[in-house]
Amino acid sequence: MDIRQATNANLLNLPENYTFKYYLYHALTWPELSYVAVDPRGRIVGYILAKIGHVTSISVLRPYRRLGLANKLMKQSQEAMVAHYNASHITLHVRKSNRAAISLYRDTLGFEVHAMEKGYYADGEDAYGMRYLFNKPETIA
Repeated sequence: MDIRQATNANLLNLPENYTFKYYLYHALTWPELSYVAVDPRGRIVGYILAKIGHVTSISVLRPYRRLGLANKLMKQSQEAMVAHYNASHITLHVRKSNRAAISLYRDTLGFEVHAMEKGYYADGEDAYGMRYLFNKPETIA
C-alpha cells in the first residue's frame, strides 16, 4: 500500500484524518487486511484500512464512486479476516448523516446497526456502530 496516496484519499474525502504513523501501524500489523483500488495510471482512488474484526476507514474518491469499488474493498478485507484470523464478525462506525455509506453497509453488504454512539466524532456528530456477522446463526422454522 502506498501510504502517502492512501492518506491523500483520506484527506480529500473524510473529515476524520489519520496520521502517516497510523496507516503504517495498520500496514505493518495487519498487512493482509488493508487494500487499495487504483486507476489505470496506478493512482490510489480508494482504500480500506482494517484490523482484526474492525474497519478503521474506507474511502473512494468521488469520481470513482458508484462503480462497486467500496463493495469490492470491503469484501476483500472480510474474506482476509476470515481466512487469516477466523473472524466471526466485523464492525465499523459511520456518521449518522452519511446516508450513502449507511445504505452501502446495510442494504448491499448486510451490516446491521447494533449501537448508537453519541458525540463519537470530533465535531460532535453521532455514529452508528454497525456489525456484520460472518456466520449468522440459522433460524429454526
